[in-house]
Amino acid sequence: MKDYLEDFRMNMKYYREKNDVSQTQLAIICDCGTGTIGGIESGKAKPSFDMIIRIAEALKITPADLFIRDSSKNKIEIKKQLKNQFEQIIEKL
Repeated sequence: MKDYLEDFRMNMKYYREKNDVSQTQLAIICDCGTGTIGGIESGKAKPSFDMIIRIAEALKITPADLFIRDSSKNKIEIKKQLKNQFEQIIEKL
């Protein structure tokens, strides 16, 4: 079984650092204690659904990005590829 908590905590740290946000800053934005953020990143605590949403909003990403890195980016790329394929099909008609 896939370890989603491990993916989550690694992605959370990745996006937090990418946005140059400290654990303390993220805790303030998410209205929780610094220990909560540190606990989640270390794997000692599991976030609630509400906390997942608050973390994603604070980091300006989708909640899905916390489980699959750049999932929203991948969605945009897929749309772009489909558009190109459809344009080629339409040109052939």
